[in-house]
Amino acid sequence: MGAGVMKGADDGGHKRRRRSRRRSQPMAEINVTPFVDVMLVLLIIFMVAAPLLTVGVPVELPKTAANPLPGEQEEPLAVTIAADGSLSILNSPVAPEELVNKLRAVAVERASQRIYLRADGALPYEIVVQVMGALNAAGFADIGLVTDIGGPDMGGN
Repeated sequence: MGAGVMKGADDGGHKRRRRSRRRSQPMAEINVTPFVDVMLVLLIIFMVAAPLLTVGVPVELPKTAANPLPGEQEEPLAVTIAADGSLSILNSPVAPEELVNKLRAVAVERASQRIYLRADGALPYEIVVQVMGALNAAGFADIGLVTDIGGPDMGGN
C-alpha cells in the first residue's frame, strides 16, 4: 500500500538489477477491499439500528381499513393518549390542563397545521373527542387519527 524506494544499482548482474527494480517500484493499484468491508459493516449496523430509532409512547392503536395520509415536509406533530388516559406531545408527557397552552406555543413555530392523534383503542370515545376539541382549541384544524392497518373494511373492499 505504501510507496517503495528504488535502490541504486550495485555491481551485481543484469538480472539482479531487473528483479530489484520490480520489487522496489511503488505500487500504483489501490486496494478497495478494506473500504468495501467497512462500508458493508456500516450498512448492516444502520439496517439493524434503523427500526430502533422509531420512538413513541406504546399504544395499542385500533385497526381500520383507512388509507394512509400523504407525507409532510416537516416532522409530524403527534399527541398520544395512552390506555391509562395520560397525554404526551411526541414523547414528552404533558398534563391535560397544560395541553392547549403547549400546543399553541408549538403551533406558532410550525408551518403546517396538521397534527396526528394517537389514541389507545381501549379508551372511551368521549376522551378521544375531548382531546380532539382541545387540539382544535389550540389552533389545529387538520387532525389526523392514527390507526393500524388490517381492520375490518365493513364491506368497502
